[in-house]
Formats: sequence, C-alpha cells, structure tokens
Amino acid sequence: MDNHKKGLVLTTIGGLALSFDVPLVRLGHGELWSTLALRSVTTFAAAIVLWLLLRRFGSARPVLVPGRAGLAAGLCYGISTIAFLGAVFNTATANVVFIVAFTPMFAALLGWLFLKERPSPSTLLTMLAMLAGVGLIVSGGLAGGHLLGDILAATASLLLALAITIGRAARIDMGFVPLVATIIPALIGLSFAGASFWAGTGGFSVADPFWVMLDGAVIMPLAFWCLATGPKYLSGPEVGMFYLLETILAPIWVWLIFSEIPSSRTLLGGAILVLALIGYSLRQMRRVERLRAQPAA
Repeated sequence: MDNHKKGLVLTTIGGLALSFDVPLVRLGHGELWSTLALRSVTTFAAAIVLWLLLRRFGSARPVLVPGRAGLAAGLCYGISTIAFLGAVFNTATANVVFIVAFTPMFAALLGWLFLKERPSPSTLLTMLAMLAGVGLIVSGGLAGGHLLGDILAATASLLLALAITIGRAARIDMGFVPLVATIIPALIGLSFAGASFWAGTGGFSVADPFWVMLDGAVIMPLAFWCLATGPKYLSGPEVGMFYLLETILAPIWVWLIFSEIPSSRTLLGGAILVLALIGYSLRQMRRVERLRAQPAA
C-alpha cells in the first residue's frame, strides 16, 4: 500500500471513530459531571498506557507535555473538553458538531492575529459563509431555549483553535497533549460529582458506564491517533475533509439511535457550513496539487 492510500485509510478510520463520540456519550445516560469524569479518566489512562508502550518497545521517545507551549495547549484542550461535554448535555447533537466544525476558521483567524499569517481571499469568503451558518444555528438555539449549549460549543471550537495555533507557533510534537490534557476535566468532573455526593444531592451517576468507557479508552485515542498520523501521508486540506465525517455522521447516528431530529435552522446552517468547508478543502487540495506539479514541470 502506497503512502497516499495509507493516509486515506488512517484518516477514514479516524473520522469514522470520531463520529461515534457524541452517540456513545449519550448512550451512557449519565449526568454531566459523572460522564465527564469517567470519559476523561479512561482517556487519560489509555494515553499513559500507550505512552509507556511506545517508550518500552518503540524507537521514539515521545514527550507527554513538551514545555510551556505544551502546558498552554493542554490547558486549552482540557477546558475545551469541558465545554464540549457541556454543549452535548445542553443542546442538540447537530448543533454541537456543526458549530465545532468552525474550528478551522477560528484557527485561520487566530493565525492571522497572532502569527501574522494573512488568510487568502478564499479563506475569508469561507469564513463569512460559515459565520452565516453558525449564526443560523445559534439563532435557532435562542428560539429553542438551548442557547447555553450553542455558546459552549462555540467556546470549545475557539479553544481547540487556540490550542492548534499554540502548537503551530511552537512547532513541536504535541501528539499526546490532547490525550493527557483530559486529566483537567477528569479532576473537575470528579470534584463536582464528589461534592454532590457529600451534599446528598446525587453523586456519581452513569446508568451504562460501558459506553462512556468505550468512548474514552478506545474510540477517542483511536480517532486522535489516526487523524494526527494522517498528515504524514496527506495534505492538510485532505485531512480536513475527513474531519467532516463527524460533522455529517454524528447527527445521523443520533437520529437513528435517539430519534433526535435537528431543527430546520440547524439543518440549513449545517448545510452552509459543510458545503463551505467542502468547497474550501477542494480548492486547497487543487492548490496543493498545482504546487506539487511545478517542480516536475
């Protein structure tokens, strides 16, 4: 198998795995802080086991948190996980994944502001179109009474973009940072669940922990590893296309499992977001192909 096909297989697996994240969280039928704690603890444990195996049997010596930049990016990843799970519990799944799909545009905007990377006209046009789509979805949240969840999803998207920008500025390997950063939401989730237990108002509550543990220990590490490895064999725009698998498939899985039908505004806004991202990615892929063809010419 050549490198390009290997990259396509890896990113397809990663995108498909990521699309099961929200459905598995919801299948746990738990309350927010307990679910956050269980999912984060299992992801952190899986990351440590993988890191130890790589150090024991691999030729590379990966660093868990590389310096101050790693700590800053880890803080962003950790808080974004809290915001993301908060969004899952406070708005429709389609709203969450469509709004989080704005992350690449947030990253382009932050790169412009902090790294002096002026975006191309096509990036600016895509950003405007996606802003219109997000505006439609959030307006639907305002009308439907779940504005808080939409705001949390936008916060998660912004924090993810900030973490990506920090990683690009530092130019160091941060492959393990998103996984070990789950120690932050794990501690916060355990604190809130413990506080409710001692207060006699609840405590740890996840009806079907298997699904949440499967998500944290297997699905999330698999998705992040495949999508992080994909850029070794594919261009950035190609990898970005496979992130759209979660945006498109997660609402379908939730519709099939929970019969949750997105609102008309969410569907229209989501369609604008997805079409804008597809158009942008295809344009960038053609640009990469032209650049590759120039030396040959």
